[in-house]
Amino acid sequence: MAGATAVFLSDEEKTLAVIAIADAVRPEARSTITGLKRQGIEKIVMLSGDSHRAARAVGTEVGVDEYYGELLPADKAAILARLKADYATVVMVGDGVNDAPALASADLGVAIGGAGKEAVMETADIVLMGDRLDTLNYAFGLSRATGRILKQNIFFALAVAAALLLGVLTGKVSLALGMLVHEISVLLVIVNAARLLNYGKIYKKKKKG
Repeated sequence: MAGATAVFLSDEEKTLAVIAIADAVRPEARSTITGLKRQGIEKIVMLSGDSHRAARAVGTEVGVDEYYGELLPADKAAILARLKADYATVVMVGDGVNDAPALASADLGVAIGGAGKEAVMETADIVLMGDRLDTLNYAFGLSRATGRILKQNIFFALAVAAALLLGVLTGKVSLALGMLVHEISVLLVIVNAARLLNYGKIYKKKKKG
């Protein structure tokens, strides 16, 4: 078994058994990595406290770009600092107390399955209460959809305000017409933002497709 730790069971004369112990890779791990890359995540690095062999086996299986093993909490934070020097934004995802220093040093810290892990929950910027890795894809997709709609609403609101100001200065927009246009624009902004309520359904369709 790749990356497994061998445990020998023996008596005074001979070896009775050899047991291979290894952490099982979550079934959704590889699809999660693939989904994050499809969303434009430039580089995915795995930081592990396990042995180099175990880190290499898991990293190769799930398809990360880089992997590191035998890391202490301070080592993870040091690698995060180096990555921050090379990339505009670095997100750290962790699920254990040992990840707390790295979560604190990242631009955005995300804790998975944080229930009952107070240190991780207090350190992370975002806490995903479920323990499934693929909730990351949903969270990143929702955040990007929110950002797009926010930019759309800001641009639309500024455009309407500029048009109304120009109309008032040129005498082509009366007070009543200006108020009507303003209220309609506010309604359209709300309707556009409400599209996020359907993101869950859209995400499920994309996932099935």
